[in-house]
Amino acid sequence: MAASSKSWQMSFPAALVTWAVVVAAATLEGVHHGLNGRAFIVALAVAATLFAFVLFLAAPRVLDGAKRMLGLRAGIAAPLVPLCAVLIYSLAVSGDWRMMLAGAAYTVAPTLVLATSAGKVAGRWEDYAAVLLLWLPVEFRWMYRLFPYPPVLTHTLTILTAMSTGVAAFVLFRRLEGVGYAVEWRRGFGWNFGLHFLIYAAIAIPLGMRIGFIAFDPTLARMRVSLPLEALGILFFTAWPEEFLFRGLLQNLLSKTLGNSWAGLIVASVIFGLSHILHAPFPNWKYVLLATIAGLFYGHAWMKTGSLVPGVLVHALVDTSWHVLFR
Repeated sequence: MAASSKSWQMSFPAALVTWAVVVAAATLEGVHHGLNGRAFIVALAVAATLFAFVLFLAAPRVLDGAKRMLGLRAGIAAPLVPLCAVLIYSLAVSGDWRMMLAGAAYTVAPTLVLATSAGKVAGRWEDYAAVLLLWLPVEFRWMYRLFPYPPVLTHTLTILTAMSTGVAAFVLFRRLEGVGYAVEWRRGFGWNFGLHFLIYAAIAIPLGMRIGFIAFDPTLARMRVSLPLEALGILFFTAWPEEFLFRGLLQNLLSKTLGNSWAGLIVASVIFGLSHILHAPFPNWKYVLLATIAGLFYGHAWMKTGSLVPGVLVHALVDTSWHVLFR
């Protein structure tokens, strides 16, 4: 999908093929776990719809077209996609009206908070309030209660609801500049990705083994059986959403507020590190340390390119390597 001799942008057909592959993999995984019936089909359809929303909008032409179609004022309607997804799931699968109301409030609250700041300079208190509304319900796992069935899709549905709500609020409505949401590949991205991964690995592996956080334990069976599906899940439902939140939104806003990109990088990386403190055993300071260092590399990749793509790839490769090669 060549935009020029030096840049490639994801087209809608490429996004559609990617979407179809991931949805097919999720379907096969569900069938493998013995899932079937109306509830599973509805849950899968909701996940597929939310994934289409966040993925298709990452195609630059689709995103530009959506912004033109909605306009500045009509962008307030953007949360209707995650809102309808939560309502359909709650009515057809969980039947829990309290969770339905909580989910509905979650999907519209960030956009409503940002309503008074649309078109104004970024870094206002409303921006940070909206980020907290997006992040904290997921961080403390309150949102996971919205999607109890099937368990294999609970994490995916939670993350897709959060990310689609964030995209609706900040990309379509707030029109926050500098997020780097569009998927494109420019000259230098390969070097950026490779160097950041290799330097971080050279630091994190010996440090992680030294403090007893990881141990080298590659398993051929795990590589062969779980690697393809696990890598897809890490890429789309861990690395991409976290980079969108911590780099595209938080580091972006902090850099504007503090007036310094390096200060924004450091503060966002520390917050990213602290977000891992709840992992067992609590408080997990070893994880906080390694995640903070990782955040510096992910954030620097975003800072140097203005795109989420290199940092997402570094993040995904780090997490995949950890799950496959270490314990």
